[in-house]
Amino acid sequence: MNKELAPEQREALINILKARFEQNINRHNGLKWADIQVKLHASPEKLWSLHVMEETGGEPDVVGYDKTTGEYIFYDCAPESPKGRRSVCYDREALDARKEHKPQDSAMEMAAAMGIEMLTEAQYRELQQLGKFDTKTSSWVKTPAEIRKLGGAIFCDRRYDTVFVYHNGAESYYAARGFRGWLRV
Repeated sequence: MNKELAPEQREALINILKARFEQNINRHNGLKWADIQVKLHASPEKLWSLHVMEETGGEPDVVGYDKTTGEYIFYDCAPESPKGRRSVCYDREALDARKEHKPQDSAMEMAAAMGIEMLTEAQYRELQQLGKFDTKTSSWVKTPAEIRKLGGAIFCDRRYDTVFVYHNGAESYYAARGFRGWLRV
């Protein structure tokens, strides 16, 4: 699979990301778009991942900067769990375990194919400090190995102005549950 965008796709995506950046300054106080744009132009494979995040409804935006690595951190900031990533079980093991009514894909495999990571519970809680997300949907989050080993997986949502963490069998999937990802550029 070619993980490089055509020049017009690249420019269109950068324009979308710039507009989102300017509309949501509260998510990235103190960061300058010009610096981020330089990084984006220098990272064609990361741009491809951001493009796929955008195409699947994630509305990626900058939420931080890692001074140690010099990387900008993008999270899916769509109000609800990304539409193009819903109705998926947790991982390949869960998908293989389903005998019937298998979903098309799993959250972990989709994230890997996109070149992104799933948010952890801590990252999900950080995201919720920037706005109100998943008030009608829910999102799988990276599940601790101890829980996954026992057949479970965790997901989060926001209800009653509170972030909740729940569990399900990893093989379950729902039309209103997807996953949110993150990427370093």
